Amino acid sequence: MKTSARYAIAADTVFDGSATHRNAAIVVEGMQIAGVLPRSDLPSDLDVETLAAGDWLAPGFIDIQVNGGGDVLFNDAPTPETIATLVAAHRRFGTTSLLPTFITDSEEKMRAAIAAADEMVGVEPGVLGIHLEGPFLSLEKRGVHEASFIREPTPTDMDLLCRERKGVMLVTLAPERVPEGFVHRLEQSGARIALGHSMATYEETRAAMAEGLSGFTHLFNAMRPITSRDPGPIVAALESDQAWVGMIVDGFHVHPAVLRLALRGRSHPMLVTDAMPPVGGVRTSFPLYGQEIAAVEGRCLRSDGTLSGTLLDIASAVRNSVRLLGTSLEEALRFAARNPAEFLGLGHMLGRLAPGYRADMVAFDPEALRVHATWVAGSQRPLGNPK
Repeated sequence: MKTSARYAIAADTVFDGSATHRNAAIVVEGMQIAGVLPRSDLPSDLDVETLAAGDWLAPGFIDIQVNGGGDVLFNDAPTPETIATLVAAHRRFGTTSLLPTFITDSEEKMRAAIAAADEMVGVEPGVLGIHLEGPFLSLEKRGVHEASFIREPTPTDMDLLCRERKGVMLVTLAPERVPEGFVHRLEQSGARIALGHSMATYEETRAAMAEGLSGFTHLFNAMRPITSRDPGPIVAALESDQAWVGMIVDGFHVHPAVLRLALRGRSHPMLVTDAMPPVGGVRTSFPLYGQEIAAVEGRCLRSDGTLSGTLLDIASAVRNSVRLLGTSLEEALRFAARNPAEFLGLGHMLGRLAPGYRADMVAFDPEALRVHATWVAGSQRPLGNPK
């Protein structure tokens, strides 16, 4: 682990978020990147760490949808300690920053989750804020979300969600379930708003986008499907270059052919995991809303067969994008870092390896996408033992 204030990391290949550099190095000073140089141009007196032959160095991955990991679920214990466990569990797969995701639950627990995330922002650089997935969702498209907690927003909710916050707040909602102006006020408060678990029509989606909605949570899953005379939210997303779409590339949630078609649209793809407790842990089942969810053949399943989050880690999502969707490795890396940073309004400090950016980096084998090292805010962090 490097402790000096200024040092360099050299690699056979450095992908900076836009361009690929051969035989290059990243110079780190404190928490930030000071430069991207050819390896031959490094000062002779600079402390240099050289990655293994063949390894790539790229911007650290950013996951905006992390329900669980390391054998814990954020909803079970919405505390700073749980968030710290999530950060450590996902870091071993190259995730250097994330949004702990709190799914539909009681108002009391939602308040606790917001407070826990607020406490961690600025203390643990891997925590960017919070993702509230619900409770303002469609009952018809609720998926595994508990129906008894799904509701329409109240003035108290508005005050809670719009108050001053330290980090990013992402709110996933069904536009047809909130009053006119709700999305606009949230957006004006600095929150990011995404459509998810929704039966919104094309017209309702477009109206919400005009108010400030720009994200789409796990595109295709739990949303009104496309038909010939009812394009719904999916078409509204894919035809807009102002839309940012989360994609679960695990081979189960959405058929790869459908995602390949989505990549031909104008929207900006983001890789998300929607991860549950077994990711980075050892559990093979866990309780959710009092029901047991089993890890079965790569999926998290309720007893009735309902998909309940994933067993996906972000490095596997990058690998699957290359192998299942036919993207280049560079494209997949952008989907995992640069695009989510831009969506969250953090594209000026995260998602790239460039001077002035925070030194969040991941070193990995480009064939197997096996992560060998991560750096967060300039410090190399321990990985632990991947499952």
